Amino acid sequence: MPSNHRAVGPLRILLVLLFAGLVVAQIAIVPGTLAHLADEEPDLAYLRWPALAFGVVELLCVQVVIVCTWKLLGMVKADRIFSQAAFVWVDTIVWTMVTAWVLLFGAFVFVSALLREPGLPVLLFGSVLAGGVLVLLMIVMRALLRQATNLRSDMDAVI
Repeated sequence: MPSNHRAVGPLRILLVLLFAGLVVAQIAIVPGTLAHLADEEPDLAYLRWPALAFGVVELLCVQVVIVCTWKLLGMVKADRIFSQAAFVWVDTIVWTMVTAWVLLFGAFVFVSALLREPGLPVLLFGSVLAGGVLVLLMIVMRALLRQATNLRSDMDAVI
């Protein structure tokens, strides 16, 4: 078994734990926190439901990426990662990340217009930058997978 296959098992365990944590956050932590904030800041209570929808959708995007990563890990383990079937999962990751980034950018614009103090807008701006980097990195990784898949096809044709 190649050495990279040894990382698949521990990575899958961490993905399951992360997925479970995200489900708990979606069901209990985010709604509870936003309810508490609505009670503490009644003038911002109208943002509770839009913020809840935003939080749940963003966490759902992370969950979709986890499921796609799980599928890709199965392809790695079966030595089928350099096939056209992998692109379905990689494309889903890219488009999910683009969706999450667009929503995050929208939240940044909305919060920046709403708040006068710079703390949260600066934090969101950093998150928008980091999200943009991740999206572009995934696009580059997809291009590298495409090149490797083409090379693998060429090598299989020669052999």
